[in-house]
Amino acid sequence: MDPDRELVERCQRARSREYRTAFGELYEAYKDRVYNVTYRITGNASDALDAAQETFGILFRKIRSFRFRSKFSSWVYRIAVNAAIDLKRRGVGRRLPSSEGGTEGLQADAVDIEDKRTRGPVREAGASELEEEVQRAVSALSPKLRGIIALRHVEGLSYEEISQALRCSLGTVKSRLARAHSALEATLSRVLDRHFLD
Repeated sequence: MDPDRELVERCQRARSREYRTAFGELYEAYKDRVYNVTYRITGNASDALDAAQETFGILFRKIRSFRFRSKFSSWVYRIAVNAAIDLKRRGVGRRLPSSEGGTEGLQADAVDIEDKRTRGPVREAGASELEEEVQRAVSALSPKLRGIIALRHVEGLSYEEISQALRCSLGTVKSRLARAHSALEATLSRVLDRHFLD
């Protein structure tokens, strides 16, 4: 059973003010997840917000047509990935990657396992620099590969869930992840070596 079914059905049945209330609950449940995915694909906070806003605009207009042929979360992720990729293709978002506003609440930025309060300023600056370099490496990937990395490593989706969200075969998911990992491996190993050996 889809954990969002009851809330989605409330949106589908509701009228005007009740609809806005029910949709507001869905928005609260998904806003961070959608932003995390769009940020990883676009590479900066401003474009991520634009893509997230587009995602919720589509959900607001089309939620009544959702028929639970897949999980609601899969549909949300598909819309978010497509909105971010479309924004990049249109060339609307050509800003430089930035961690400004883009690291709050992101699971992928949990590279630092220590509590920040226990680190000195030098180590804190190094962790921030590492996060920026990781984001730059991810931003160098194609938008499709960024999307699959975000779903797997930021959102923690299984291969099957990614396959559902992107409407592609399990083999395609594995192939794209392998290509993305291969592209990131050389860059990130140099970054990590430099970061931890310094």
